Order: sequence, then C-alpha cells, then structure tokens
Amino acid sequence: MIWLCITSLLSITQVTSDLNIDTSRIRVFPAANQSIAGVFQVSNLDDLNQPQYTFNASEARMLCSYLGVNIASKAQVQEALTRGLETCRFGWIDEHFAVIPRINALSNCGQNQSGLVTWRASVTHKFDVFCFNESDAATQLKDATTDNPLNRRDYSRQTQFPSKTASPTRTTHSTSSSSSTPKTIDSEAQPARFVDGAQSSAGDMRAILITSTCTLLLTAIIILAYITMRSRALNSDIKQQQEYIQTEEWTSVKDIKETNKAAQEDERIEVDDDES
Repeated sequence: MIWLCITSLLSITQVTSDLNIDTSRIRVFPAANQSIAGVFQVSNLDDLNQPQYTFNASEARMLCSYLGVNIASKAQVQEALTRGLETCRFGWIDEHFAVIPRINALSNCGQNQSGLVTWRASVTHKFDVFCFNESDAATQLKDATTDNPLNRRDYSRQTQFPSKTASPTRTTHSTSSSSSTPKTIDSEAQPARFVDGAQSSAGDMRAILITSTCTLLLTAIIILAYITMRSRALNSDIKQQQEYIQTEEWTSVKDIKETNKAAQEDERIEVDDDES
C-alpha cells in the first residue's frame, strides 16, 4: 500500500509538472481582454515566434484549466462566431473534436467553408484550443443589455453602414469597444492573460494534491503499523497458549508417572507382606 501511495504521489507530481507551461510562448486570440462571447483561442509559439499546433485533446483541456478557465463547448464557439469570431486555425473544444469558426469562406482556411467548420480527428492529434471565460461572457452580456438600445439586439445583426464599393462585415464585441472588421488570425495576438491567476491556481491545486497524497500515505503507514502490531500480539498470544498447553501436557505426564510409581510401590509392599 505504501508503494501504491508513493506511485500515486509520483504520478501527481508528473501531471502537475506537465502544467509548468512557458507562458512567454502562449498567445491568445483575440488580443488580451478581448474575448468574444467569452471565447478565445490559445496557441503555442515555436522558436521562430510562429503559432504551431501543440496540444492533444487532454492537454488542451488541461491548458484551459491551467489558465483558470474552461475549455469551450461547440455551442459557445458557435455563439462567438455569430458575434464576429473568425480564425484560420483549428482548435479543440469540449466535445473532443476541432473546429474553425469562419465568417467568410477562404480556400486556405477551413476547406473553403464558412460557419463552424469541424474536424473529427484522433484525440492524439495536435491543435490549438478554444477556452471559455464565463466572467467575460457575463460582462459582455451585461454591457450588451445596458450600454444602449441598439446593443440589445442580436450581435449577429450588428453591421456598419458600408460605402457603395464596400461589402457589409460582421462586428466583434469586447468589454470596451466594437469594430466593423472581423477578427482574423493576422490580427495581433498578445501574451495570455490570467498568467498570475493561472500560476496561483496551479500552485494551489498542486499543494492540495500533494497534501492529499501525503495524508493518504500517512494513513497507509498508520494502518500498516496497526496491522503489524496486531499480528505480533496474535503471535504472542498463540505462543503463550502453546507454552501453556505444553506445560499442561508435561504436568499430566508427570502426574501419570508419579501415579504409576506409587502403584508399583504399593504392589511391592503387598508382595513383601505376602512373603513374610
């Protein structure tokens, strides 16, 4: 049992060490404090400072937890799409498949499709990840219903009056402003926010896990010590019983011998009397 607890402790240490992410290589899209409907995409940068697919399905979920948020669901990404979120990179979502939200169809993005383009790849495949910040979504919803009457309408209906040569474009919404230009992957991505909170959350989780494991280990040691003491006590009782039985047997044998000897003495005396 002790080895089991030690193995568990090592496993937990390995998991938590995997969460020691180099935050300088993490980028979010849209930029910091500009999630759309609470949804933002997280990418990892290579040595050339270019985004690369890095996370499998389980790693993607752990990354969002590390950042102090949840992995986004299909419905949440779909809502963000209707509010103007558009990317050119696949990201994992809660339902264990990857998606690209596309407003406009492009030949080099999402197989030239528009809408929420899905890819049901193996869970070991590497993609980015879409995370969901519930507090951002609540704040944006509050802003949408209190700023002005126009914001009470569906975000998907918000457009800017175009010129004769320009085509209508969807707008993105943030906690501070709106823009008539869709967010694309070419927009500037800034370092991931939530870093301080994420490190604090991960540290707290690591401390809780290690404390729990050490408690289990201590409990196992106490139980083992109790079992060992009980076993020794039982062995001692058995030994005493065996010694008692041996003593009783020896006493019985001695009594029998003495009885036989006394009987022989009586017979000898009777024989002597008869002869005399």
